[in-house]
Amino acid sequence: MNKVFHIWKYGMIFPVCSSFATGPRQYDRTFYEFRTYCLKPSKMNEFLEEVKKNIHLRTAHSELIGFWTVEFGGRMNKVFHIWKYDNFAHRSQVRGEAVAKDKEWQEKFLIPNLAHIYKQEIEITYLVPWCKLEKPPKEGVYELVIFQMKPGGPALWGDAFKRAVNAHVDLGYSKLVGVFHTEYGALNRVHVLWWHESADSRAAGRHQSHEDPRVVAAVRESVNYLVSQQNMFLIPTSYSPLK
Repeated sequence: MNKVFHIWKYGMIFPVCSSFATGPRQYDRTFYEFRTYCLKPSKMNEFLEEVKKNIHLRTAHSELIGFWTVEFGGRMNKVFHIWKYDNFAHRSQVRGEAVAKDKEWQEKFLIPNLAHIYKQEIEITYLVPWCKLEKPPKEGVYELVIFQMKPGGPALWGDAFKRAVNAHVDLGYSKLVGVFHTEYGALNRVHVLWWHESADSRAAGRHQSHEDPRVVAAVRESVNYLVSQQNMFLIPTSYSPLK
């Protein structure tokens, strides 16, 4: 049975039905912070070397999932990294420890390198309920596909989107690492992270998928709810847990 809530505004009552909810409830409080840094071209290599030397100071406070450079599909001299937190209290604690109290982290990395970054973007995401974070079988390359969906949330497009993703998974040319739904950032945005053995294997797999009737049918259904999409080809750094 649908519950009915009420919103009061200027003395008027508006009934709100719980069936308006945007999708499955997020019972797992674990979330993933997506960080994107745009770097000054002359400082890109220097920045990456400094991260390599000092990343252990930061990972002492919270778990790094992956750290990549963007090869295709976005601005040049850009890095993308994912951090895992148990909940928002955990993140607040970590940020307080790492940023405010860890003098070694500040002096060896933050202070010398913040000037190399001219733009930062942060999104908070949850794994969708039907997906777990998976580790690839070996080292490779990654593709992050970003889908901007129509307003309405997973209740509107979730099932069709899941079928489209799984149709690609079933072909076996790539491995699904995770599907993330944005909580803070652009709403109705879904990030799908794929692992590929190489750029060429990815190209061959995509060609195969375009000729598979199951994939074509699933994608045609899902695209009805799509506003736009973008993909980025990612190269893992030597210190990225996901390689």
